[in-house]
Amino acid sequence: MKAIAAHFPKLPPERRRELLTLPRNGTADAVLDTDTFNEIDDQFALAFAVLSPEVLNLKAVLAAPFHNARSSGPADGMEKSYEEILKILKLLDKPADDFVFHGSRSYLKDALTPVESDAAHRIIALAREAKARGRVLYILAIAAITNVASALLMAPDIIDSVVVVWLGGHAFHTVPNTEFNLHQDIPASQVMFESGVPLVLLPCCGVVELLMTTLPDLKRRCGRCGELGEFLYQRTYDYLHGDPCIQKVIWDIATVACFVAPDAVCTELISAPILNDDSSWTTTGNRHEIRLATYLKRGEVFDALFRKLEAFSQQENKK
Repeated sequence: MKAIAAHFPKLPPERRRELLTLPRNGTADAVLDTDTFNEIDDQFALAFAVLSPEVLNLKAVLAAPFHNARSSGPADGMEKSYEEILKILKLLDKPADDFVFHGSRSYLKDALTPVESDAAHRIIALAREAKARGRVLYILAIAAITNVASALLMAPDIIDSVVVVWLGGHAFHTVPNTEFNLHQDIPASQVMFESGVPLVLLPCCGVVELLMTTLPDLKRRCGRCGELGEFLYQRTYDYLHGDPCIQKVIWDIATVACFVAPDAVCTELISAPILNDDSSWTTTGNRHEIRLATYLKRGEVFDALFRKLEAFSQQENKK
């Protein structure tokens, strides 16, 4: 762990606290790092982010690797995610040129060796552009953190001009801590906690799992959202095999809600935990600070999402 920390400059505590205070006014420069084909929540999060230009100046969407039953390996997962991003952007009438980037084709082999990709290089370029303009780049990460960790390892100097808002891991009391985004790439995840990068952590079980819904509820709400709503509902319907009784968490919209509905995301500053090699947590009281989400107001988050989707549908109907 010490070897990872030694690779990075140290942020002054005052600067860290400044960066960990998420903006409530103006527009934040951001990228979205997403394994969009992994299940169905990334699709909602991508639409939510693109449709929130008043708070998010979304400068890039990055395809992240994933490996489960929906892919033959990390590279295949990344490619499928890239194609899914293109489908959603088409529904949103959003051009994809110079906006969507391929990510890593593998996970990190260790916590000191990055995996080069267009996505990692784009993060570095945008972070340095932000710094030159006196701005900050917010990395909304809703996948294995490989692309982000690689960018940090390739350019350690950018930790003073980025904030990572990551949906990863479970609440610290949860055993085992085998949450998908964190557990896929443990070395990359350890970089998040040892590099000192300003980190806003949204745990899944224990916090974000509050964003639970069912097919009947989604049918009612997506039915007012036009072609895009139909696509999002159908993706969920297929994923759940049409079972109306299954409760499904739309996890990834939590990261976007931090900016669109900040009062719905309760957080606190804590000492960064240690992520062990077996993915367990060791909580601490004497390390650098991170911001931890502790509770979500479910209704407010979903209302914010569907207001965006409905408004977009109404605009499309007027064309």
